[in-house]
This record gives sequence, structure tokens and C-alpha cells, in this order.
Amino acid sequence: MKSARIVSLVPSLTEAVAATLPGTLVGVTDWCTHPDDLGAVRVGGTKNPDVPRIVSLAPDLVVANEEENRRPDLDALRAAGVEVLVTEIRTVQQAFRELERVLKACGADGRPAWLDLAESVWSGLPEPWERVTAVVPVWRRPWMVLGRDTFAGDMLARLGVDNLYAGHPDRYPHVPLDELRSCGADLAVLPDEPYPFGPDDGPDALPFPAAFVSGRHLTWYGPSLAEAPGTVGAGLRELLRRR
Repeated sequence: MKSARIVSLVPSLTEAVAATLPGTLVGVTDWCTHPDDLGAVRVGGTKNPDVPRIVSLAPDLVVANEEENRRPDLDALRAAGVEVLVTEIRTVQQAFRELERVLKACGADGRPAWLDLAESVWSGLPEPWERVTAVVPVWRRPWMVLGRDTFAGDMLARLGVDNLYAGHPDRYPHVPLDELRSCGADLAVLPDEPYPFGPDDGPDALPFPAAFVSGRHLTWYGPSLAEAPGTVGAGLRELLRRR
């Protein structure tokens, strides 16, 4: 049976497909960094994919996400006769369901071991021993934070961190720095992507303690899901011990 030809427009899905169905990816975005030996054609960014180039690859399926990719690009691919599967992932539990759906559509015979492991890790988490409130900036200049209904927000809530802006009408609101500084959060969670926050870039502007976390483990849904509770939780626990 001929292997499927897959184009992924989402770094998380790229990693998931590569880990489960090696050799099926023929096109990936410029932001797809895991694994580092993809060997697939680069087709532009998540927000500005090269539609003609994707079509020229003759994919059997393009996998995308309703948050990361733009509808006009996906509509253009469909108009060119390309099948597109669009995921919606706003909670950890939803990630497990959508990943299974994507991998099945890409040709997987069953659930991969890494997905079973990830679900087992998350279902076995103990209740958080402490709950804290946090702001979670994802960009600076201008400041942008996690708002309502985000995968990363749900992940943090399961680890005992309540997003202060979870009730905001926008999913990624722009927040003036003065407001951010006076919001009364217990801490700031600073990922290293999409904005590369670090010890010298981020804490300088905020009046509360900062927990640095891996952006891949906070915002990606794929094989990293199994590592995320330990990796993200370790940064949070270290900060809370110092409070």
C-alpha cells in the first residue's frame, strides 16, 4: 500500500505525524522544528503558507488548525482540489481526541504508544497542592496574554495555575502594561515561544515573580504532551518554593 503524502501546517501536528508515520510528510512550515531531521519541503509560515507550492506537492491531505492557520489559505487549498483536515484544540482532553483523528486520517492503523502514554500521564495527575493566579504573556511590544479557551490555559489549570485573564472575551487580548502590572497576579508564566521571554526580557517589566517554561511543552500538542506536566510543572514548583 502506498504511503500517504501529508502536508502539515502546524508544528505540533508535524511532530505528531513524524513520530507516528515516518516518511509521510512531504511539506511542513518554516516553524516546524521537531524532529530536526524532517527532510520535507518548507512551504512558508503558518499564517502565510505558499499555496501553489503546497498544491504542487500533490498531497493526499493537509492538516491544519483553526487557530494557527487562516481560513482564506485553507479555502484556497480546497478550491485547488486538496483535502484539508482542520483541528480545534482548546483543552488537553480535546488534544487527545483530535490527535487520534488526525493520525487515523493520515493512515495510522491505531493509536500510537506515545499518545496512550500522554493520556495516561495527564489522567494520573494528582490534585494540585496549591492554586495560584498568573498572567501568561505570549508577546511583548505590544503585550499580549492568554485569554479564554486556550489549550495552554487548560494545561496550566490542571497544574494548579489559574489564568487571570481566562474570563476575557478575547482569546489573546492585548493588555496595556499598566494594567498588567496592577492586575494582582501571584506570578507571571513566561514561555520561550512564540516570544522568546527570558531572565533579561520580561521580568524587567513585571512586578511579580516569573516562572520560565518551555513554550513547546506549554503550547504544543503531540509527543511533548507526555513530558509537559513534569517540564512545565518543574518550573512552577521551583518558583513556588522560593515564594
